[in-house]
Amino acid sequence: MTTSRNLIPHRLTLKDLAADTHRGLVPPGPPKTLSPEVNWLFLDLNSYFASVEQEVRPELRNRPVAVVPSLVDTTCCIAASYEAKYRGVKTGTMVKEAKELCPEIILVEGRHELYTEYHDKIVKAVETCIPVTAVRSIDEMVCQLIGRERSLMTAMDLGQRIKKAIQEQVGSTLRCSIGLAPNQYLAKVATDMEKPDGLVALTKDVLKDALATLQLQDLPGVGARMEKRLNDKGIRSMADLMAVLDHDHGRERTGELWGSVWGQRMWHWLNGDDLIEEDNEHAKSMGHQHVLAPAFRNPESSWAVAHKLLHKAAMRMRKDKLWASRIGLSIGFQGKGKMKGSSPFGPNRSETWSAEIRLLECQDNATLIGALKRLWEERPKGMGYQQPFFLSVVLGGLVPDALHSLTLFDAQDGSEGRKRLAETMDALNNKYGLSTLAPATMLAAFKAAPTRISFRSVPELFDHSVKGISGRL
Repeated sequence: MTTSRNLIPHRLTLKDLAADTHRGLVPPGPPKTLSPEVNWLFLDLNSYFASVEQEVRPELRNRPVAVVPSLVDTTCCIAASYEAKYRGVKTGTMVKEAKELCPEIILVEGRHELYTEYHDKIVKAVETCIPVTAVRSIDEMVCQLIGRERSLMTAMDLGQRIKKAIQEQVGSTLRCSIGLAPNQYLAKVATDMEKPDGLVALTKDVLKDALATLQLQDLPGVGARMEKRLNDKGIRSMADLMAVLDHDHGRERTGELWGSVWGQRMWHWLNGDDLIEEDNEHAKSMGHQHVLAPAFRNPESSWAVAHKLLHKAAMRMRKDKLWASRIGLSIGFQGKGKMKGSSPFGPNRSETWSAEIRLLECQDNATLIGALKRLWEERPKGMGYQQPFFLSVVLGGLVPDALHSLTLFDAQDGSEGRKRLAETMDALNNKYGLSTLAPATMLAAFKAAPTRISFRSVPELFDHSVKGISGRL
């Protein structure tokens, strides 16, 4: 790193920058140095849903708050304020367990319209400083740095200005962690290295030392199952993984560890390479899940909810110009069986049933609804299966338009007409709301399963178009 960074060998943080400025090592205002450089700025809003509730309701500030889908003990927390996190409550913690961990916790039913409204305000605030290249989820966005913005110290100053813009233009209590790095993956890693309100930069010259301080599951995409796979192959720490990265055939060996092309991409990302292709990979599946309130745990209401989940997933799929070749349905049934720990399935269940069927590549509602109905009719129906409380619908084997295989029947079975109908419905629903135009069988679902916000999508938009970046030097 630069000479001013010799005191901080692993990473550069906002606190480091402030300390160096105070010592006179960094001149005040936007620094002029051009080296080292970063290419991406990743922004992660801290405890977003809970923070928005604390912003609009001052009486909740500095108190433990959990946002929940509904005010019942059989659901889980979908967000927790930092005051609640300090008491052990986190995303996915069952409400009953949260009350045991933190008796004074305040439960707030989620309001997706409010979080979307604030999301839009935050995007606008960020864009007073730099265009948003892509929205990754309701609480995450990424910005590409170009020209003089890529200078590390200039990028750090930009991060501080973004934080200030959000607090001044949107809400004084809203905080975010910002990561700066050569590629989007490492920028995301950097956001998790200092929370809340962090500003961390990972540059190529400090990557080895900085990554060595992490745990395997600190890497996005490495969950418990992937960690076990790595452990079974002798990778038990980041030091072990870094040793593989440094090997003469590290790219091939990393690919073998993951068992897919994802491993080879990880090799590039963890070495600081900025791969263009990392944004071109289409989703392999899309789905939605829902935990039913007690009053709707019956076959009629749950079928309506399953129908709505399919409707939402199909709209997203068509928005991304994808085609489904599989559809899957999972149902959790309420029973006497106990589950340990936090789970979206609730505290009691007897069994979870799942099934999947293959499809000719399709996009239209009629085909998808017919397939879902086939799956629904296959579900268990005896004693112990009359109270479904968890539903998941997944469209899988997704294929992009460019790779879609036309069938002999595409021009003869009315699929073109159904496709145009679906596109018209999607346009109206995107403009006026999800329930504007929907199959009659879904009517009961709007009460049984009110729209909940997803961390991976923004309800009205599902996606944000890439903003232009020309003219920024």
